[in-house]
Amino acid sequence: MPFKLFSSAFEEGTAIPSKYTCEGDDVSPPLTWTGAPEGTRSFVLIVDDPDAPDPQAPRMTWVHWVLYDLPATANTLPEGAERLPAGTKFGLNDWKHARYGGPCPPIGRHRYFHKLYALDIQLGDLMQPTKDTLLKAMEGHVLAQAALIGTYEKGSG
Repeated sequence: MPFKLFSSAFEEGTAIPSKYTCEGDDVSPPLTWTGAPEGTRSFVLIVDDPDAPDPQAPRMTWVHWVLYDLPATANTLPEGAERLPAGTKFGLNDWKHARYGGPCPPIGRHRYFHKLYALDIQLGDLMQPTKDTLLKAMEGHVLAQAALIGTYEKGSG
């Protein structure tokens, strides 16, 4: 079975409901995954926007959410992710916060990549790492990657 990431809130390539954005409740969408490879010891979730600030002239990838050391027994994150699986740790998003920050594009329709990595290790306490620090710590330990892409444009939903 392939490693896949899903949401009951939106489908691959479709609009993320405004509830999960800065124009709504700004809570994380529910996520579920299947097909984690044998040997998985933990998961990492990174949500980012490669279209910042303008999808017609992107200059950076904006990081919205960083979670790591999700236990290998986990296969879901509930809406709002207030009750994270035991042992899950936060990294810093680009607002320098250790929490979810929903889509809030300044212009145009942006793509939001929800990337889930299955690792063969637990990373331990990395002291709220940035995405780049986390990616370096993961090097050589990624067993599989799943992605779910949603889109959002202000005033669209």
